[in-house]
Amino acid sequence: MVRATSPDTKREAGEGGGRLPLAAVPVLLACAVALAVPAGSAIATGDTPPTVPAPASVAPTGAAAPAGGAAEPAPLPCVTLPPDLARVLTDYEAAWRARDAAALARLFTEDGFVLSWGGPPVRGRAAIERHYRGHGGPLALRALAFATEGAVGYIIGGYAPRAGEPDTGKFTLTLRREASGRWLIVSDMDSPNRRPS
Repeated sequence: MVRATSPDTKREAGEGGGRLPLAAVPVLLACAVALAVPAGSAIATGDTPPTVPAPASVAPTGAAAPAGGAAEPAPLPCVTLPPDLARVLTDYEAAWRARDAAALARLFTEDGFVLSWGGPPVRGRAAIERHYRGHGGPLALRALAFATEGAVGYIIGGYAPRAGEPDTGKFTLTLRREASGRWLIVSDMDSPNRRPS
């Protein structure tokens, strides 16, 4: 995890702070793309979060040690989001559970992006709605870090089929606050915690 060390970085109370400097977002996004999207990969979709393998093919965090005997790290702790940012996650969960592609698309800016693991970028509300059509099911999102500065922000988090279960994947949402004060998603990048076998 990247830790903020500059004195001008805003932090929450507690160990690690839960916030990363806003300047770290481009670096994190570039690293996530480079690490999460192997060339030529494809994974199944269905009743799990978008482009995430079916639960049977995903080993939960903390499962059997990988080859070489190294144990999995403990899950990162959650951070509490301010209500206006928490709404983004709760609205996303509700729309995904309801399999409501139109409601999901409305959570994005008009020119928003979906950057799913193993697939090309999807841009614009209409394309996002088509992308999400036919997908949905159980989903629990949790925040690991966030920051806002002016009208831009981000949330980094994990997802699982149900609250309290180990994360099956992670996501980064970049956000823009509209004139109304409502935060909308500019980009949603997700990837599973395990590569399909």
